[in-house]
Amino acid sequence: MPSIQVGDPAPEFTVTASDGQRVSLADFRGKQAVVVFFYPRDNTSVCTAEACAFRDAYEDFVEAGAAVIGVSSSSDQSHRAFSASHRLPYLLVSDADGALRKLFGVPDAFFVIPRRVTFVIDRDGIVRHVFSALFQGKEHVDEALKTVRGLGRAQA
Repeated sequence: MPSIQVGDPAPEFTVTASDGQRVSLADFRGKQAVVVFFYPRDNTSVCTAEACAFRDAYEDFVEAGAAVIGVSSSSDQSHRAFSASHRLPYLLVSDADGALRKLFGVPDAFFVIPRRVTFVIDRDGIVRHVFSALFQGKEHVDEALKTVRGLGRAQA
């Protein structure tokens, strides 16, 4: 499965978020950057820390002109409870069949645990940053925010 690299066009997708909202990457084209972060599953220690770090920095992402979408194999029901429990202001998408993960070329680590990978996609749909680190959830937020802020300066 080939993975998406910096400079590649982001793969188009249309999914239903756990809140029932239909979301397509095309919805953001020409309007704002998108941060798509893949994480293993809801309610594990590193995943919860990462999700909460994205929550805590959410207004910074919005101010920098980016939407945030979290993706894991957890069910919509799990996502709704996880989102409510931790007051997550961004969309969560269930990828139970792994189709979105496969579309982005995000492999499993150790052939069992889905990898933790964050993609920053600019307003034109081009991947501008890819960060992969299984046990450094907060670093995903820091790397993504730094990149989004840089995009804002470059597109101003």
